[in-house]
Amino acid sequence: MSGVLLWVICPRENGSSLLSLIPRNGTRTRSSRLCSRLNFSNISAAVANPSRSSEEKVHEVVLKQAALVREPRTERAQDLRRGDTDDLSNWDLLNEAYDRCGEVCAEYAKTFYLGTLLMTPERRKAVWAIYVWCRRTDELVDGPNASHITPKALDRWETRLTDLFEGRPYDMYDAALSDTVSKYPVDIQPFKDMIEGMRLDLRKSRYINFDELYLYCYYVAGTVGLMTVPVMGIAPESKATTENVYNAALALGIANQLTNILRDVGEDARRGRIYLPQDELECAGLSDDDIFRGQVTDKWRSFMKGQIKRARMFFDQAEKGVGELNSASRWPVWASLLLYRQILDAIEANDYNNFTKRAYVGKAKKLVSLPAAYGRALIGPSKLAELVRR
Repeated sequence: MSGVLLWVICPRENGSSLLSLIPRNGTRTRSSRLCSRLNFSNISAAVANPSRSSEEKVHEVVLKQAALVREPRTERAQDLRRGDTDDLSNWDLLNEAYDRCGEVCAEYAKTFYLGTLLMTPERRKAVWAIYVWCRRTDELVDGPNASHITPKALDRWETRLTDLFEGRPYDMYDAALSDTVSKYPVDIQPFKDMIEGMRLDLRKSRYINFDELYLYCYYVAGTVGLMTVPVMGIAPESKATTENVYNAALALGIANQLTNILRDVGEDARRGRIYLPQDELECAGLSDDDIFRGQVTDKWRSFMKGQIKRARMFFDQAEKGVGELNSASRWPVWASLLLYRQILDAIEANDYNNFTKRAYVGKAKKLVSLPAAYGRALIGPSKLAELVRR
């Protein structure tokens, strides 16, 4: 289940496998008093750990990433790689690696790929490289061989991630990402956190409350926004703080993932997974058995209305930051936001039957949405902020 762009990209959106991109060798080459406290006007529900909520933990990561972007870029990372990647210094090989990443992006994320063509060549290639790594990571626990993936396999994948950040790529796709992280202030923590989300999928199939679910959504989707903001860039004329732009990127990832969860309730239930807050189900008079039965009742409709409302709140928060991005990077992000919001509309149009009906955005609506996204991408930060206030 992921809701990944990168702000935008959603690796698990396409059921097709990227197994061919993952080396088969795992070494070198994802009650009533309580009810009265639940309030959808707040983004987070009651916190399981009173000392620190998941939002607070994630906010610490956001602050670190924002600080990295503000720091002057040094040559340290570049120097670190020069001595270790002589065999990849050939520009033809490196360009081929990026081209392969672009081919993968074009095959599995067609709409997003078209949007990246408006970016500068360097940014475009960097986003492709990040996309491929996210997709490969997701395939570890959601691909055809997912049943054979163990925690140790994810540990090896994390070691491999560390190696590529230190200039020791294992294959062509790693080489593209290794080059990308040497050029942009991209931190390893969001990548590690995404792998942690894959670990959760191996051992956890229920979430007690929204605080737990929020952290999962950050791991598997919100991280992508943090990975890609440094590449997409912030508009020179933007008056927003770097932190606010990162928060908006995070919000879009959370919104996309919540939308995935609501769209895929039936599919996940057939795999024994329920990505819905258990305490909120209980407050609605629902249980796991109701999910497995898959019957649309008034209780279910009421419950779904609340879940959709919360997802839309995250989309609203994300909107405030998209216009702050560099002008050449806005279109794919706006396209993702507008298209994913419409999945929520489709769930409503299906009378909240997300057990047996899959909500999707038809081609006609996509064709209408893309020009709308492009139009919004042309609006600068100050004008967009004025429109949002209205």
